[in-house]
Amino acid sequence: MLQWAAKILANLIVMGSGILARAVVQAYRQALSNAAKSGVTHETLQNAVRRGGKVMTEQEARLILGVSEETAWEEILKKYEILFEKNAKNGSFYLQSKVHRAKECLESVYQGKAEGSPPS
Repeated sequence: MLQWAAKILANLIVMGSGILARAVVQAYRQALSNAAKSGVTHETLQNAVRRGGKVMTEQEARLILGVSEETAWEEILKKYEILFEKNAKNGSFYLQSKVHRAKECLESVYQGKAEGSPPS
């Protein structure tokens, strides 16, 4: 009797999961269809591309570190270390990561220049 109940329960679970999977796929297709009609999919795709491809600009990096185009690489490193350490001790991880990304951005800019290439 117990084996029979286990088999029935297993069959119900398999059938139920199949029905649930088909319902999810159908709902997803309907949502895509509705979104396509309203133009939401194109806008969402564009936003995802913008967010995914958002790279820090040189100008933004210079603003974060408080340096100009004429600033020497050694000075940029000093500013980076000061800001990074301040945010490591009592700042925010978000600001610390922004400071780090700014240094990385400017590092690639300075490596691209013939004069004053930063050490790696």
